[in-house]
Amino acid sequence: MTRRLISSGSRFEEEIGYSRAVVEGDHVWVSGTTGYDYATMTIAPDAAAQAEQCFRNIAAALAQAGCTLDDVVRVLFIVPDRADWPACWPVVRRHLGRARPAATLIHAGLQTPEMRIEIEATARIPRPPSEPAAG
Repeated sequence: MTRRLISSGSRFEEEIGYSRAVVEGDHVWVSGTTGYDYATMTIAPDAAAQAEQCFRNIAAALAQAGCTLDDVVRVLFIVPDRADWPACWPVVRRHLGRARPAATLIHAGLQTPEMRIEIEATARIPRPPSEPAAG
């Protein structure tokens, strides 16, 4: 299998030494993704707006891999403040409601106090309809 690295262009990936996503076979692992808008390197002040940006960032990485948020099979949410989580529910449902992946929520500190949520995702690239299922 060929391993392919995907970058969002975030300076953090180069400075720290990681990829936004890694593709191997039909699996895509997307790194923990915060609410930074990488084009402007800005972050919204509230958790729901950051969750929206997280999903835009994750969707962009998945598109480079050949899949969408509908192909997500596993997701991990990290939220420093429990009080922020309920405001994110509608955002999560809007972006993952069709996929309904297995999910875990952890309350933990993030890299900076401005970061209110981080989302990590795993997806499977869909097979073309003519390709037989692995068995």
